[in-house]
Amino acid sequence: MAEKPILMPKMGESIAEATIIRWLKNEGDKVEKDEPIVEIATDKVDSEIPSTEAGVLVKQLYKDGQVVKVGEPVAMIATDGSIASAPTPVSAPAVQPTPVAEVEKTIVEAINIAQPEKLAAITSGGDRFYSPLVLNIARTEGIGMEELERIPGTGKEGRVTKSDILAYVQNRGAAPAATATTAAPVAPPATPKAEPEKPAQVAVPLGAGDEIIEMDRVRKLIADHMVMSKRNSPHVTSFVEADVTNLVNWRNKVKDGFKKREGENITFTPVFVWAIAKAIKDFPMINVSVDGDKIIKKKNINVGMAVAQQNGNLIVPVIKNADTMNLLGITRVVNDLANRARVNKLTPDEIQGGTYTVTNVGSFGNVMGTPVINQPQVAIMAIGAIRKKPAVIETEYGDVIAIRHMMFLSHSYDHRVVDGALGGMFVRKVADYLEQWDPETEI
Repeated sequence: MAEKPILMPKMGESIAEATIIRWLKNEGDKVEKDEPIVEIATDKVDSEIPSTEAGVLVKQLYKDGQVVKVGEPVAMIATDGSIASAPTPVSAPAVQPTPVAEVEKTIVEAINIAQPEKLAAITSGGDRFYSPLVLNIARTEGIGMEELERIPGTGKEGRVTKSDILAYVQNRGAAPAATATTAAPVAPPATPKAEPEKPAQVAVPLGAGDEIIEMDRVRKLIADHMVMSKRNSPHVTSFVEADVTNLVNWRNKVKDGFKKREGENITFTPVFVWAIAKAIKDFPMINVSVDGDKIIKKKNINVGMAVAQQNGNLIVPVIKNADTMNLLGITRVVNDLANRARVNKLTPDEIQGGTYTVTNVGSFGNVMGTPVINQPQVAIMAIGAIRKKPAVIETEYGDVIAIRHMMFLSHSYDHRVVDGALGGMFVRKVADYLEQWDPETEI
């Protein structure tokens, strides 16, 4: 009986491991080629591993909840379709696992090369493997290798998970000094940095009939990400009201023909993405990230769009190099990503690499919002609902009042690197592009 391994696939440059969520096939089940056999999850997205062979699943090498490195086997498939009465146990290490040192080296290069001396201190030595996310949090919080090794881990073989290090960081400042007596004395830093006090956990009283709902994995990740963003970036929001009457009239004119020709709808979202990408070309310092005291100016303009999934969670697929596409190209990419995002069918690469994000709060009937920045970006725009309103119009015969289609744009930005002038001019430029829309535009 010929047996072949099913390997954990590569899911993006910065992803080195994934967690087994649920087996879709049991040992002894027949599987077809490309049929999903197991659900997996990373810190970025949930996905499935399809079988590379048709045959019988003879061995599951990992249980639910266990972490598997990229390139390691997760299951064995018998390709001749027969089921052995007692399948020979297969040892995972026999399939040339990547050495921990090599993985750590790759992770360090992928996370950041701006501060090599600090990263070396974090990753050199030690017996435990640390995921890219844990290493990145440790670097950001100034946690060295010696301190990282002392953090208790709840993951496989005692490894430190994201929850472990975030809980440690939250309680770091409140830890009693007596805990350090067992370690060698450490000299205080020459220029100690004052850390803001972390709010204490609020006790929530329970009343009769109250229901306790456990957060799912994605909701926990979203919660951690939002708290981290507000802690790292001083948020400022600027608002602009735009007259998009020409844009609304244009869409009403072309939507039926577009639907008939392309077999899909044209929404306002591709136009918003187009206007934002064009404005970024005018104000490239919006397209940056912050690394300590350094500003990383991004070459590519990759616009993320927040999409609500069927379970209520949000996910942000990314339109890569949006400034290089025409409106038709952006429309096709937006529709494809949005449709697959709602049913959790995106790949990890499709939600990575964003440099700016747009969220359409108008789809829920909201006129404006103050969105939270999607780290490590420095700005995000919320698109409000389009509503008919009376407005003053300047004409050659004088001012008149007319019914116009109006909407608010809300621009939240990181005040560490984006001043009010830049943040305000950027959102104004986006509004200008929308207001100046040519009603004769062809798509």
